[in-house]
Amino acid sequence: MKHYFIVIDTNVLVSGLISRNQTSPPVGILKYLLAERGVIIPLYNDEIIKEYENVLKREKFNIEHKLVDDVIDRIKTIGISCERIETKEEFKDANDIVFYEVALSKDDSYLVTGNIKHFPKVDFVVTPGEMMEIIRNEEN
Repeated sequence: MKHYFIVIDTNVLVSGLISRNQTSPPVGILKYLLAERGVIIPLYNDEIIKEYENVLKREKFNIEHKLVDDVIDRIKTIGISCERIETKEEFKDANDIVFYEVALSKDDSYLVTGNIKHFPKVDFVVTPGEMMEIIRNEEN
């Protein structure tokens, strides 16, 4: 089975963890992340991990802290810590740059985000739905 190097934007994790729709693309991404098969290999750095911790533990999301810790531990266990590759691209939100620059660090990687308009229009920036389609097409 093929594996995919993916930088997961925080909004995808939030959506996957709070969604009641178990067939939604963010839930699918989360299921692949947590599965034993290793389809998704997350790319991250310390800044991304800190953002995951800060955002996912916000009271408004009401996500159990142990679940957040388990997801982050999984990312760090099966993932690859990467250096940022500086870009000259312009971003509306400076917090998004780190996700883009980490995705640049590994050839054939994807940045999966629910906020596609926040990023440059390039082939490796995809929505959760697009990523699920890429994975499913490869499996068939």
